[in-house]
Amino acid sequence: MPTRRTRPRTGLTREKVIDAALAYADEHGLAALSNRKLGAALGVEGMTLYYYVPGRTALLDGMVERLLELSAGSLFAEPHGPWTEVVRDFAVELRRLLLDHPAMLTVLATRPVATPAALALLERGIAVLHADGVPLGDALDVLNSVARWTIGHTLGEVGETPDHEGTEPRPEQFAALDHELYPGLAQAFATGEGLDSEQCFHRTLRILLAGYAAELRHPHERES
Repeated sequence: MPTRRTRPRTGLTREKVIDAALAYADEHGLAALSNRKLGAALGVEGMTLYYYVPGRTALLDGMVERLLELSAGSLFAEPHGPWTEVVRDFAVELRRLLLDHPAMLTVLATRPVATPAALALLERGIAVLHADGVPLGDALDVLNSVARWTIGHTLGEVGETPDHEGTEPRPEQFAALDHELYPGLAQAFATGEGLDSEQCFHRTLRILLAGYAAELRHPHERES
């Protein structure tokens, strides 16, 4: 039996294990994920995986780290354009990945960024904003706020909960709304006005970043 100190000869890497865990969670749900089942999917004994990820906590942390790296790694390593564009592109890519891996939404919403690689990624992001004139504290605030909002918005879109019931209202649910009691809602659900989640995401992201940029240009106008 391989130990955590001896590299098993499986051809695996930590990255491959984490990518396989993401794929397994996509197909079977996060609750079904275990070292035994993941090992079987990879064609190895479950104990072999402890060399790469020593337990479920480390596996979940690695999955969070992987999604953040995929969404922001290249953007923060080689930023192009002003900081608002870099953060916008990060949010757009993070949402895309979360829509592809909805089982990870509640994990990102509740687990702190704790691994050295994830912290190093956050450090690079802060450095990108700081180099473009954003004060240190504001840079951290922007990245945290945009990431949390993106996760929350996408969670509302997908509604990925343990019972997999969506939180987004469906037009057919409101087809019989009383037009006299709820004239605005009835019209909205009849026409689709205000119900486009993607349009809402991009519009609110623009407003959020524009608000931060405007406040940073006029710091004396901040409320205490």
